[in-house]
Formats: sequence, C-alpha cells, structure tokens
Amino acid sequence: MQNHAVFFDRDGTLNYDSGYVGNADLVRLYSGVPHAIRLLREKGFKIVVISNQSGIARGYFTAKEVDLVNQKINDLLETDGCGAIDAFYYCPFHPDFNSTEDCKCRKPSPLMVLKASEELNIDLNKSYFVGDSVTDIECGKNAGVKTILVKNERTEEQICNLLVECEIPGFIACDLIEASEFIIKDFPGGN
Repeated sequence: MQNHAVFFDRDGTLNYDSGYVGNADLVRLYSGVPHAIRLLREKGFKIVVISNQSGIARGYFTAKEVDLVNQKINDLLETDGCGAIDAFYYCPFHPDFNSTEDCKCRKPSPLMVLKASEELNIDLNKSYFVGDSVTDIECGKNAGVKTILVKNERTEEQICNLLVECEIPGFIACDLIEASEFIIKDFPGGN
C-alpha cells in the first residue's frame, strides 16, 4: 500500500525566511507549525520538505549548513512532540552558477517530489504541496498533487500579485493550521 504525503516548502512556509537561511541558530518556526504537522501525522501523512537552496551555489553557506538547519527544524518539532520531518530534499543549484543539467532539480521542476515519491512509496494522487511562492504552487501542479498557498506573513497585495503570476492554487490558507485542516477535510476518508 502506498503512503500519502504533504510536501512542504521550507523557508517562508515552515520557518521564517530571513533570506538564505544558513545559520541553524537563527531558525524559528512559524506559530502553529508543530500543531499542524501533528494533525497531519495523526491522519497518516508522510511529511516531506522540498526546497531550493541556491545559497549553496551562491557561496552563502554549505550543504552541511543546510543539513544543520534541517536538523534544527527537526529538533524543534521533536521538542514539541510532533516528530521529525520524514525527509528533506533540496536543490543546491542556481542557473547563474550551475549548468542547465544541474538545475533540473530546481522548483518548479517536480523532480524532487517525484524522487521522494519513489523513495518513500508515495501516491501523488493522494498528496498535497504547501508553499508560499509561485514556484511552490507550480512544482506541486507539475507533480500532479493538490496545491495550497499559505499566506503566513504575506499581505493581501502580495497574495494578489502571486495569483497573477500563476494558476490559482487549490486553496489559500492563512497559516499552516488552516492548511492542515483543509487537507484533513479534503483527503478521501477525512472528516
């Protein structure tokens, strides 16, 4: 039997995006993130992070520092009792610094989602992508999963501008709790 999953963008969705997050000591989760993840875990969802980390290609931080940030997120989630992220996938490349071939993994490409689907036995027809940007929504759509745009700190004007740039997501949520509640209600067999 295949798993169902929620794919999350990282910076700006799970944690505050201070711009190229490479210092684990500065990681802060948005309010409600542990609760939202706990709700989804209770319904059997795998929790997977899909992110572009071009700060590596730009020389702002190393892959090891990205791994430390990811570990910090897991530490914060585990301290809150909701368990760790099942898997982190990230693309370290950027077209200004790397070849077209290297950059194939960058969102909005669905390659990281497809890789996670294969490695974690995920049914994409029963999965979701939650993010705060156009590339997140396009990545989810390119992978064939339902998409949710989370506002977090974005203003209504910024949300309108995002919607002009891309196809409308399946749902727009104020925060991760609202996103998780939508997923639970929308999921076949959810209530």
